[in-house]
Amino acid sequence: MMKPFVFKQFTIHQDQCAMKVGTDGVLLGAWTSLEHRPNLILDIGAGTGLIALQLAQRSSAETIDAIELDDDAYEQCVANFEASPWADRLFCYHAGFDEFVDEMDETYDLIVSNPPFYSEDVTSGSESRDKARQSGSLPFEELVEGAAKLLNEDGIFTVIVPFKEESDFINLAKKEGLFPNRITRVKGNPNTNFKRSLMEFSFHAVEQDIDNLVIEEGRHQYTKEYIELTQAFYLKM
Repeated sequence: MMKPFVFKQFTIHQDQCAMKVGTDGVLLGAWTSLEHRPNLILDIGAGTGLIALQLAQRSSAETIDAIELDDDAYEQCVANFEASPWADRLFCYHAGFDEFVDEMDETYDLIVSNPPFYSEDVTSGSESRDKARQSGSLPFEELVEGAAKLLNEDGIFTVIVPFKEESDFINLAKKEGLFPNRITRVKGNPNTNFKRSLMEFSFHAVEQDIDNLVIEEGRHQYTKEYIELTQAFYLKM
């Protein structure tokens, strides 16, 4: 039995989920700006519910919706929501993103997604893990198009993608009228290449705020910036 992942204010059970708690999700949930005080938040492809729970901890948003297609992940997400201190504000829909977009009338102040982006054709031996990791199960085009439809005119959309996909993703977003406002490029340590891009989009073209984040100086020696970003969540930070 896989041990749950215990954060400071909530616990994630993840034995039923193909995609376990990872740095990408924690980063996005911590990095996403709440300065515009979103009241309606949507997490696309919620998995364990991690990011939605982080945003519940950080914000006073009245409603935080999540969508999860995988049966087991959906059930686990619901259980993690119900066991949290914010159960009354969190709701998970068991649906594919395309059907959710078609049926939803309201728009959101904030949309977040840690999308499956394992586009290389590699198998891990676990079908559900591969499906969760393969971008084919939620193509970037579909994600951007749906997010643009569900975002209100002053809302923001945040996402984490592989660094090598950054410019393609920006081009897809621009086709939908979404502009990159803030980008943080992430590397594991000072000597490695950039691995991820955290990006914030809105319908307003503004001067881009671009910076970098290094996670570790050395093995388990976390940088001041990474600690400041994540210490509200990790027990040992």
